[in-house]
Amino acid sequence: MSDAEPVSLKIVRALRHDILNGVLPPGLQIRQEALADQYGVSRVPVREALRQLEAEGLVASELHRGAFVSSRSLDELEEMLDIRIALESRALKLAIPNMTPAVIAQAEAVLARYDGSENPEEWRDLNMSFHMTLYRPCGRNRLLKMIEDAVLVNHQFLRTYISVTVGRSGPQADHHRILQACAAQDAKRAVRLLEAHIEKTRTVLRRKRQETSRDRPF
Repeated sequence: MSDAEPVSLKIVRALRHDILNGVLPPGLQIRQEALADQYGVSRVPVREALRQLEAEGLVASELHRGAFVSSRSLDELEEMLDIRIALESRALKLAIPNMTPAVIAQAEAVLARYDGSENPEEWRDLNMSFHMTLYRPCGRNRLLKMIEDAVLVNHQFLRTYISVTVGRSGPQADHHRILQACAAQDAKRAVRLLEAHIEKTRTVLRRKRQETSRDRPF
């Protein structure tokens, strides 16, 4: 990180990290004055940082109450998964005709690091890196940004609702199958595998919903 980097961006990076890693839980109020004191700045860069995080869906502002770490219901999470399927399927379909051997090799390298990692937090970053490596050849920058934002927000809220660890082996097996289809230029199979991959998260969410319903006293 450069010394010339704007303070607002430093605040964005720090808050984003803490939100995505559960240090700042959903619903927590973010106090501008405390952040301004922490970074030794006025509230102007703090407000800029919060506006950026609000655009990413990580922070919500309420009139007369201030900023809070965003929260989502299970219904909203399911809808976000629908959005992800639509965006990511489209990106992958557009990307496959443009995939070069270098792109496939880069994706293989990410999966090799994933296989060798024992750090669940690193799995999240490697998962993002793998998928975005496959999507970038689509050449649609706005689409790629929308996918990045949707995946990051999903990760934050899924931490809250999914208490079981899905582990690495299942998702990794999916990743290898998707990559094989991409290498074979089989767009239909790759998209079908990708949709099933994301749908598995929905299955875990629905299981969580059922468990929550059983635990209710009324």
